[in-house]
Amino acid sequence: MTLRDLLADARALIECESPSTDLAAVARSAEVVARVGAARLGVAPERIVLDGRTHLRWRLGAEPSRVLLLGHHDTVWPLGTLADHPCTVEDGILRGPGCFDMKAGLVMAFHAAAGLDGVTLLVTGDEEIGSPSSRALIEREARAVTAALVFEASADGGALKTERKGASQYEVRVAGRAAHAGLEPDRGVNATLELAHQVLAVSGFADRTAGTTVTPTLARAGTTTNTVPAEGAFAVDVRARTVAEQERVDQAIRVLGATVPGARVETVAGPSRPPLEAAASAPLYALLCRLATYRGLPEPGRAAVGGASDGNLTAGVGTPTLDGLGAVGGGAHAADEHVLVEEMPARTALVRTLVERLLAGSPDPLATPTATRP
Repeated sequence: MTLRDLLADARALIECESPSTDLAAVARSAEVVARVGAARLGVAPERIVLDGRTHLRWRLGAEPSRVLLLGHHDTVWPLGTLADHPCTVEDGILRGPGCFDMKAGLVMAFHAAAGLDGVTLLVTGDEEIGSPSSRALIEREARAVTAALVFEASADGGALKTERKGASQYEVRVAGRAAHAGLEPDRGVNATLELAHQVLAVSGFADRTAGTTVTPTLARAGTTTNTVPAEGAFAVDVRARTVAEQERVDQAIRVLGATVPGARVETVAGPSRPPLEAAASAPLYALLCRLATYRGLPEPGRAAVGGASDGNLTAGVGTPTLDGLGAVGGGAHAADEHVLVEEMPARTALVRTLVERLLAGSPDPLATPTATRP
């Protein structure tokens, strides 16, 4: 593995744009990812198309899989972004749409897994929109292994993501009754007024001490400026560090009651991901730190982050999960997205050592090691 190879593979992936919402673009990207991955892994992937979205799965070796390596090839960038933000490497910085989140990480996964036996490598095509088609596939693969390693980009300074908040989305819908706002407003049931009560009630479900955020976001109500609104709705974004907190908010938001006489309130649940709790990552993080020390490297940092990933799904089914193993850099989803290229070889080699340790065949690969071996 050389830095030159890593960068060449990353360029191939970055220069095939893959916005999640464009099924044809995702399919084209899957072909490039399949070609690059097959060249490094020595075997072609299985193409899995679900709801029109293309995912790739490699089964490496003859042994049953014990480790899942997980990533995605879709991005948030629309077609044509390369024209203004081309893929470049200058002064040790790799740039280009999706380089940090997470095409450089995919390349690192390919190089980390090359030649190993007992690994499944799954690359999905819809993570950036909440994994609607791949969720069941990810959870099924995670249940079959002893550990899941997620090659999403690192946190600041290369820190691993050892804790991710769970994410839940809701829409609160309000029904009232229309009336002329000037002639007979009292004959109406004002959906905007009910909406205001509900926004304040929902905001109160947050718990700063527990790290739980409950944020009303997009809102709408009414039809014209001189009509008492007959209906309205607002979206709610919930982030929670623990399953218990996620469930507490879910129960509270589902039993909202109307405040304005005659109004009706309905809550519709949207996509959700369970939290990646610290306990799910602790054994893998500790093992990686021991391996780093054994190799004479500094222990990687760790971070708790608010954003969700497919690591939330693997942790949610009870599989030990370590996230943020991909590229070091910054600017995810932003114009300054970038990767520090000098970090790629050593980080890839360290993760490979972790995979090898997990495949070593001990009864409990996450057990505390002896004094002489990590």
